[in-house]
Amino acid sequence: MTGPTAAVRTDILVVGGGLGGVAAALAACRAGRRVVLTEETDWIGGQLTSQAVPPDEHPWVEQFGTTASYRRLRQGIRDHYRTWYPLRAEAAALEGLNPGAGRVSKLCHEPRVALAVLEAMIAPYRSAGLLTVLTEHRPVAAETDGDTVRAVTVEGLAGDRVTVEARYVLDATETGELLELAGVEHALGAEARSEYDEPHAPDEAQPLNQQGITVCFALSHHEGEDHTIDRPADYDFWRSYRPDFWPGPLLGFLAPDPRTLEPVPRTFEPNPETDPLAISADQSADAGDKELWGFRRILARKLHREGAFDSDITLVNWPLNDYWLKPYVGGGEETTRQALYEARQLSLSLMYWLQTEAPRADGGTGFPGLRPRPDVTGTPDGLAKAAYVREARRIKAVTTVTEHDVAVDLVGPYGWERRADSVGVGSYRIDLHPSTGGDDYIDIGSVPFEIPLGALVPRRVRNLLPAGKNIGTTHITNGCFRLHPVEWNIGEVAGALAAHCLDEGVVPHQVQAEEKRFGEFARLLDRQGVQRRWPDVRGY
Repeated sequence: MTGPTAAVRTDILVVGGGLGGVAAALAACRAGRRVVLTEETDWIGGQLTSQAVPPDEHPWVEQFGTTASYRRLRQGIRDHYRTWYPLRAEAAALEGLNPGAGRVSKLCHEPRVALAVLEAMIAPYRSAGLLTVLTEHRPVAAETDGDTVRAVTVEGLAGDRVTVEARYVLDATETGELLELAGVEHALGAEARSEYDEPHAPDEAQPLNQQGITVCFALSHHEGEDHTIDRPADYDFWRSYRPDFWPGPLLGFLAPDPRTLEPVPRTFEPNPETDPLAISADQSADAGDKELWGFRRILARKLHREGAFDSDITLVNWPLNDYWLKPYVGGGEETTRQALYEARQLSLSLMYWLQTEAPRADGGTGFPGLRPRPDVTGTPDGLAKAAYVREARRIKAVTTVTEHDVAVDLVGPYGWERRADSVGVGSYRIDLHPSTGGDDYIDIGSVPFEIPLGALVPRRVRNLLPAGKNIGTTHITNGCFRLHPVEWNIGEVAGALAAHCLDEGVVPHQVQAEEKRFGEFARLLDRQGVQRRWPDVRGY
């Protein structure tokens, strides 16, 4: 049942408060524009916070290859730990402090710390009246007039509705749902090979073939204690589930290596005695996913004064809890609801299996001392507030990035394209997780890439911009454009572009197509610290 509808007018509406949405709002507010930012959960930050995913980043992230504002976010997270946590002196002194000493990232950290820093970054604009944030609101309708989106209606948990009329609308949702609501031309799932001649594309289009989602969760371990959760309702199913392309039961420590697909055993040792200062996080040298406890560890007790913490905290986002039985996007509301329920049941089943049946190095079974951490995720059960969604609807853009642009086997290690309309850079392997179409991992070496402005410009609609993983990529290339620093870069550029177009009285298509207008916008990005070109580096 819906309640009354309020009406709001603003310069720029950003729908979705993930990393791209926050970056977009900050960029637009820096330009002096009034912004409304909406978010479906009660936490801004998306991947870093409500989805509880430590950042996946390229190996040069400490030196170059991000925007200046993304570096400020990373520095703010480190400063938070140095200011408020009881770090050992040698840890606090590290310029490249890795708070969790995880192997997936040089900056593994807790979701609440990222939330605190992001809230601090937006605070001045809220105080100035430039930024209005509507958490726990999701988009339910859009009003269009030809090639223009006039307004978007969002609904709160209590059924209250707000219709926001804006001159520019940015879709920073996790699923690209505003594209559907506003009738913006878009792609979903896997394109047919005939469309872009991508070697890894299927013969026929498969819109509901999408990468699996993951409901992450946080754990600590307390030897001698029993924190075993109630047996999940679907545990029997997940305990016996064995995918055709898997070397054993999904709930087991034997899983494919994403790059070779060969069966590889994983190890699991809570609270190892190794010094976290000796951990090196470099996925180009070692994916780091074979030792599960340390893979995405977000708090390392041994970085702190003795006795401050009685356990590490690790974040479970493993091959064992990727969910791919039903599509999360585009299959209808009931299918989405079922997919989320089943993904949550899978993660709870993994938690229960770890506590009761997982093999131990000492020959025993189960780790009952594993304690779910609802205090870390901000939820009653320790599961993340939202599913980690790897693949969204994607705009039909002026420029579509394909496998031919980024795959190292196709372009060579130095073959990346210098884009005349580059608005940022990124680098990550084309990393596709098992999919709802029954595909195993598709993991392809890629080159560092430039982000073309044309991938942010819809072919038809004049005042809607993508601000996340919904830009003009394919099912294949989404695999290297979907991670944290690139999402932030895309959002920041979208927010800056919307503000620039309002200032100059032009539309994004003109900025992208006209050399002089693009040059003016590029200089603006340069002044704001948006790196648009790579130095001479090699892909991995």
